[in-house]
Amino acid sequence: MKKCKVKLEDIINEYPELDYPELCAQVAQLIDSGALLPVKCAKNNGRKPALPLRFWKLEEEPDFTEIYEELKYKYHPLINTSYYRTHPELYEADRSKLQLLSNYLKDHSDLLAVEETMNERSFEIFHREKFFQREGGLEFCRKAGIEAEKLSFYETSEPLSYYSCSKQSPQNILIIENKDTFFDIRQCMNKGSNRILGTEFGTVIYGAGKGIWKTFADYVNGAENYFLEDNTLFYFGDLDYEGILIYEHLIAQNWNPRTDRAGEKRSDMAWTVDIQLFMSAYEKMLDKALKIGFNNLPDMKEKQNANIGTAFLKTFNTVCRSQIEEILNSGKYIPQEILNEHDW
Repeated sequence: MKKCKVKLEDIINEYPELDYPELCAQVAQLIDSGALLPVKCAKNNGRKPALPLRFWKLEEEPDFTEIYEELKYKYHPLINTSYYRTHPELYEADRSKLQLLSNYLKDHSDLLAVEETMNERSFEIFHREKFFQREGGLEFCRKAGIEAEKLSFYETSEPLSYYSCSKQSPQNILIIENKDTFFDIRQCMNKGSNRILGTEFGTVIYGAGKGIWKTFADYVNGAENYFLEDNTLFYFGDLDYEGILIYEHLIAQNWNPRTDRAGEKRSDMAWTVDIQLFMSAYEKMLDKALKIGFNNLPDMKEKQNANIGTAFLKTFNTVCRSQIEEILNSGKYIPQEILNEHDW
């Protein structure tokens, strides 16, 4: 028998349709049936007839025998049911999903030999394409002892937005943080002016801020073959903590292409990204900022993560590094948009 304390007000809320005499009769009936037991020495509510302010609520312990038997024999051997044997009260809500997973492993496990996208595999197993992505499907599989790697899927990013005026290799490729600057440089290149601040570029990529962390996977996996040749990559973003962290995070990753250049699946490749800073652009930003005065720069957005590393700042000479630190420490920043088509 399970026992827990309840307040009189909880019981009142459970029967909102009863007036006080009817409530007293209901409480008496529950006491007589053994469902409620007044707490000894509990104060009463001071009304007539008086009711205790505290009760013990008695409930039958659920019998999970059938559930334990089902968990022991019903599911595919790869499914680990120990979580549900420890939490049998949660099993009913997940029963149908466990059955779908078990049936898939039993009847269609051969499909795991070919890697699919996350949403494709999600629908294939659970008949819901967003189950992994938005509905707790990965956590559910983990509770069932099936790690994501066993289900042979990969996550997709938003397609990489870029403009190429040349498909020759090798070439210089420029990653831009913000949309306005991307459009501006794309327009220059589209007009035949592909030399930006003295450097010739064949492709400009729109990074969309931190979005580049995901969309760069599209670059790694080869939006077009010439992208993966021996090109030189440059990055150019806002001069604030967030812009610096975008760059430092990007260069710190080991990217794993899903396929090699022959199109064969690869799981053992690790590609360290070599991305240089587009120094000419940052130096031009600092020059223009000096002319208008650092005090006249916009205030940095609140709650930016200031925990930057050294990879960005060490690239600059002593003078530029000192200027950048002065701007950051004063809570100011230089947006990319300080440069425009007159500067390129």
